[in-house]
Amino acid sequence: MNFVATGIGAGLVSALLTAVIVKATPLAAVLYLLAPIPVLIASLGWDHRSGLVAGIVGGVAIALILSPLSGIGFALITALPAWWLSYLALLGRPGADGTMEWFPVGRLLAWTAATAALTIIAAGVISTGGDYGAFDQNARAVAEAFVNTQFTSTGPEALSAETREELVGLLARATPLLSAQGFTTILALYLWAAARIVQASKRLPRPWPSVPELVMPRSAGLILVAALAIASIDGFVGALGMALAGAFIMAFSLQGLAAIHDRTRGKSGRAFMLSALYVLIVITQGILMVALALFGLADSVFGLRRRFGRRPGPPSTLST
Repeated sequence: MNFVATGIGAGLVSALLTAVIVKATPLAAVLYLLAPIPVLIASLGWDHRSGLVAGIVGGVAIALILSPLSGIGFALITALPAWWLSYLALLGRPGADGTMEWFPVGRLLAWTAATAALTIIAAGVISTGGDYGAFDQNARAVAEAFVNTQFTSTGPEALSAETREELVGLLARATPLLSAQGFTTILALYLWAAARIVQASKRLPRPWPSVPELVMPRSAGLILVAALAIASIDGFVGALGMALAGAFIMAFSLQGLAAIHDRTRGKSGRAFMLSALYVLIVITQGILMVALALFGLADSVFGLRRRFGRRPGPPSTLST
């Protein structure tokens, strides 16, 4: 029954990190973003049932502290994705030779993207009561705030009213895509960090695979194509298509980045090359991630690393 006590503790910690958002301070926002980590650690280290307990306890606590709707939102948006990804990470089956075959990390990344997209849309549905008009208005408000911070409304450099409206509409339409991209990155980073913490405590049941060697299945590329196709539909269906497209674009970007880490192992000057790559990503404000996404997509579809072979290098670890 250790998983019950651990789940209760993790749920209360996660609920506390969530509840501090009412303070509306930068520190409160940072703590709020860290809320899924206790659920991930409990699920990975003390059985996935511990994560379920954490989600239930945290949801009840948030419902009592804030509101019942907030409690439901916590359970569905914060706890459920963390529990689900942990559950997948610990899936395994005995192989033909008797060794355990664990859930591939590439498939885990694909599920991370799908989970992020579904969570973004679920959050929109819950917060608006299923009213797409309200969802669209919220997206427009975010887009207008962004445009106002980037462009002046007066002077020679000011955008025309027509151009400003078109830009706001475009950004509002792309809000699910951009939100899913960010959430995919956060979930992947949190899952990696939680696995590192649990592994360091010797409680991780599976040997964690080499992250740079991850390869998503070809079906992930088909999901991306389908998502782009349905993104033009109105309503929440189109928003889901946008969210899935953004999530899988980011997932393929992460795979492309992992492939570069993989291919540069054992090379002289590796640290400089990787540092320069990350600097370019920051300087280009993420535009380079598009090229990485195309590289990651080609790696899955055409098996680039399998076709051209791997560079010899030192034994890989979770941190390489």
